[in-house]
Amino acid sequence: MQYRTLGRTGVQVSSLALGAMNFGSIGRTTQDEATALVDAALEAGVNLIDTADMYGAGESEEMVGKAIAGRRNDIVLATKAGMPMGEERNHRGASRRWLVTELDNSLRRLGVDHVDLYQIHRWDPATSDEETLAALTDLQRAGKIRYFGSSTFPAYRIVEAQWAAREHHLGRYVTEQPSYSILQRGIETDVLPVTERYGLGVLAWSPLASGWLSGAVRAGREIATHRSAFMPERFDTSLPANRARLDAVERLAEVADGAGLTMIQLALGFVTAHPAVTSALIGPRTLDHLRSQLAAADTVLSADVLDAIDAIVAPGTDLAAHEKFDTPPALLDASLRRR
Repeated sequence: MQYRTLGRTGVQVSSLALGAMNFGSIGRTTQDEATALVDAALEAGVNLIDTADMYGAGESEEMVGKAIAGRRNDIVLATKAGMPMGEERNHRGASRRWLVTELDNSLRRLGVDHVDLYQIHRWDPATSDEETLAALTDLQRAGKIRYFGSSTFPAYRIVEAQWAAREHHLGRYVTEQPSYSILQRGIETDVLPVTERYGLGVLAWSPLASGWLSGAVRAGREIATHRSAFMPERFDTSLPANRARLDAVERLAEVADGAGLTMIQLALGFVTAHPAVTSALIGPRTLDHLRSQLAAADTVLSADVLDAIDAIVAPGTDLAAHEKFDTPPALLDASLRRR
């Protein structure tokens, strides 16, 4: 396992981190299975575990808490808040009112007195940076969080938040958690240069592109991944974007074969090769999934392999731009771009 410094914090984290989104009902994972995944990951040298309040409506946090009981100090523990937690309109977002309440809920579910990294799950356009950063700074001073970060923020919002922290003398985001894979490289254009400029650690989610790069999706085969069962439109190969992804996958499989690598090793090795990326978040549902992903822990791609990847999916290119989560609101709502 490789270890890297998380931004400018001085904290050393593994280049592969365990994402717990599949713990519980989302991944149909039992407590025993989740604990076995945590055990195996820690044994392999993984020391960062990432979850969120909304994964299974708190279920993932509860399962993580039980799995790490008795060894909290050996783990860099991260969670997130901001996505809806029920129908109540104020049980979401990045207001002081909600973050103070929801952090206590997360701590209770996790069975800990603090988290190492508390992340705003999505940018909240209804809340000012000053409001959110002031609340997070107070929670940090209270000892309930050690650091705080953002997740899936557009590049300009990352910059605005850094400026707001400086202007109002508040703590700043020290990490960003964006989606990044061979098939979704758009963040190379603006997000990653910004994180490098401000010294943010980067925890990349979906490095296997929702299973497209797992080796299970190939031409001529029925697509029967866990993700395709509840997101069928993302795997419908009659759609142009998905046909483009499938074509890229076939060409990438040839590159992997030529380099003596699995598709998973190629995909994770690509993400962790970028100098701006600290860790790639893996989200296994089974021990077999975890083992196949841990096999990439020491993968280092040669320049020839990286050049071959660039020739298939050009740098800065998203093959499924419509699936992005950081699109500026005005591009989605016509009323915001008309007088």
